[in-house]
Amino acid sequence: MTPTLVRQQLPRAGRATRVDRCARARDWAEIQERMLVPLYEAVYRRLDVGTGTRLLGLGCGSGLALLMAAGRGAAATGVDSAAPERTALARERLRPESWGTRAGAATRVVEGAPEDVARAPDEPLYNLVTAFEPIGSLAGDSEGLGELLAAATPLAERGTPVVLAGWGPPERCTTSAVLRVATKLADPLRSTGSWRPALRDDLEEVAQRAGLKPDGSGRVACPFGYANVDNAVRGLLSTGLFDAAIGATDQDQVDKELTEALHPHRRRDGTVWMPNVFRYLIARTP
Repeated sequence: MTPTLVRQQLPRAGRATRVDRCARARDWAEIQERMLVPLYEAVYRRLDVGTGTRLLGLGCGSGLALLMAAGRGAAATGVDSAAPERTALARERLRPESWGTRAGAATRVVEGAPEDVARAPDEPLYNLVTAFEPIGSLAGDSEGLGELLAAATPLAERGTPVVLAGWGPPERCTTSAVLRVATKLADPLRSTGSWRPALRDDLEEVAQRAGLKPDGSGRVACPFGYANVDNAVRGLLSTGLFDAAIGATDQDQVDKELTEALHPHRRRDGTVWMPNVFRYLIARTP
């Protein structure tokens, strides 16, 4: 997918807000990324990921999807060109001594593009490509994905399944109402990097532009659950979806309005719960 949801901040007049990228990456890995576990599990189950799988994960981030694939016996390679703080965490997670599985030696993370993946002459091609970073939430978030997929295609066998993921319809995603805060605050800088509602054919259009042939799809419930409001704010900010809003206003304003938007989703015990549906598309390489 787009290599990461983390975007460069837009310049603005007045006091600049400095984002701690390392803290954001840690919040993503410890709080937010686990919300997508049902998506990863559904795809791996459907494609029978196991010991014969050679997986190339585009936009691998902090590596949870790679870790889950490796735990099933797959040889997994992750690639990410835009989130060095996340890929550093992925390498930390995927050290064999960190999680003790026989698949650890066959798992690696490459900071760069697919063409930067070094392969031995006799090394087999990949037979599964995943792009799990959900599109359909940021204006322009799929623009570079076609090029990324095109670069990955020569590394995969003919007919290899390529998995694309995206947000489901706004009416099925409770978090959409919260994400609208990002668009409201980002105006008048609303453009690439601001939130937009997911469209029905987002994934199919990306696949078509990349020369891939659709071969099935599915929907997965991925509720966002947090221990408390502060935990929810940190998790949502870690996605990068609010970076344009922070650039247009400031961190305090975004924190305040995000906290208010989360109030209807707070339960009596203080936890925050937002049901969501995510889509995935399986397409095939030519």
